[in-house]
Amino acid sequence: MKFVIALVSLFGMAAAKTPQLSVSLLDVLSVSWARALNRLDTIVLPVNSSEISQSSKNSQISVRDGNFDGLDGLDPQVSWESGNQAGDLDISYGASANVRPTTDIASLPRNIWGKISTSVSGWGVSARAESEGLDFKNANVEVDADNQDADVNVHLVASAGSQSIRSVEATKGLDVNGARVTVTPRFNLEDESQDVVVNYNNDNTNVKLTASMDAQEVTVSQQLDDSNRVAPTVNSNGDLSLEWERKLSDDSSLTATLKPNDNLNVEWKDSDWTANINMPIDGANINGADVSIKRDVNF
Repeated sequence: MKFVIALVSLFGMAAAKTPQLSVSLLDVLSVSWARALNRLDTIVLPVNSSEISQSSKNSQISVRDGNFDGLDGLDPQVSWESGNQAGDLDISYGASANVRPTTDIASLPRNIWGKISTSVSGWGVSARAESEGLDFKNANVEVDADNQDADVNVHLVASAGSQSIRSVEATKGLDVNGARVTVTPRFNLEDESQDVVVNYNNDNTNVKLTASMDAQEVTVSQQLDDSNRVAPTVNSNGDLSLEWERKLSDDSSLTATLKPNDNLNVEWKDSDWTANINMPIDGANINGADVSIKRDVNF
């Protein structure tokens, strides 16, 4: 837990450097939704801030699971994000919402997020909070601290509602004979589980090993040529899966993932369009298929 204490110290130093500022992640979350409702221009952050980036909006229409009459099967969504600067703090925030007709405005927001970033003594430190709907008190909080000189990154996940740390992980990077190796021990404090992820990358070959006391899994990804990549995965239970990615063009690809006696999933990306087909497999039988299609529209 020493690095957790170090993180708290880093944020304390950041606060000391900017005593004139008074902003919390919940403030940012509240402003995110308020600015989204007011078309970005009528609400200002509760700090002395200046706009440093243009607002970005995105709309997406997906097909919902199930059987529907007419257009009820469509699931349109709109997302928006923007950013500000307040002293040494970079602040970004955003929201996504349903746009189906409804009289319940509180049901529109899907998620709202806010992020605060700064730099302290060679460490890049950031805290990000995200809530489902307007339930700000139970927002999930993620804290990151990154030191490029030491090639170390620390990631912490906490719950604002219970004010408890849920998980902690740290990543150390190494350059070994032209290859890139990262080692990431992970600790889940909710169920007291732990594992380690070792990733090896060398040109067209990537190997990922995930191991705990109870289970192990390894994935070997190999780029065969400019257009084809294969990645078999096997775990200590004997389960096997195979992923094949085919690049069709610069902005189009087809990815198929086969899990024997489980399912076959096919994802087709074509520019702003994404189609997913999931087919459950029982032996040699395919028991129906779930299909989803979505398109991102930037404006």
